[in-house]
Amino acid sequence: MRSVFYVFSALAVIGLAYWAYNENYRTQASLKDVRGLHRDIGAAHERLAILRAEWAYLNRPDRLRDLAELNFERLELMELMPDAFGQLDQVSFPLAPIVPIEGGVMVSSDNAEVDPL
Repeated sequence: MRSVFYVFSALAVIGLAYWAYNENYRTQASLKDVRGLHRDIGAAHERLAILRAEWAYLNRPDRLRDLAELNFERLELMELMPDAFGQLDQVSFPLAPIVPIEGGVMVSSDNAEVDPL
């Protein structure tokens, strides 16, 4: 009976050693993947910082003003004048939605009663 116990114990130890070996290599592979992802994220942050700096450089007001002056006729731009802007009363705002309320009375969002249909 003891020899059977020793055999099962030895097989269990071998099985656990194999499992630990596989887990160790899977963990190392996962850590390698994580390091690669961190490296990729760092490179993406560097590219983003460079792109933001280039965008800020290209959107300098003096550069944009010079480009607008060079291409004024070709783009058919208009002079910026105060009368080119509209008044607030010229803007057509959407009507307030009508919300049904229990009891047969309908009220718009500006609290004015509306006759139900």
